[in-house]
Amino acid sequence: MILSRLARVLQSRHPAQGADPEGSYVAKLLLKGQDAILKKVGEESTELVMASKDGQPQRVVSEMADLWFHCLVLLTHHGLEPGDVLKELERREGVSGLAEKASRAADQG
Repeated sequence: MILSRLARVLQSRHPAQGADPEGSYVAKLLLKGQDAILKKVGEESTELVMASKDGQPQRVVSEMADLWFHCLVLLTHHGLEPGDVLKELERREGVSGLAEKASRAADQG
């Protein structure tokens, strides 16, 4: 699966694994830390919204790829993998979105 392969590449580009921030965008972003990663996630989210609002389907695909990529970098920052997210989606499968949201609110509250 492409997400797993990409996650392995991102992990290998972590400065803690010896990746050079001067030669790797991902290493540089991970070295800058969570705030820089979150800024990129926000930027890519906004670009996706604008592409959709502008009715540009191919740009939606491109911006979604950018957003997913930066979300994968965020997972890497937290030591998580795409499989962790997929397991959560599987857990939610067949459960009403309203009920699932209410159960999260009850757990947090």
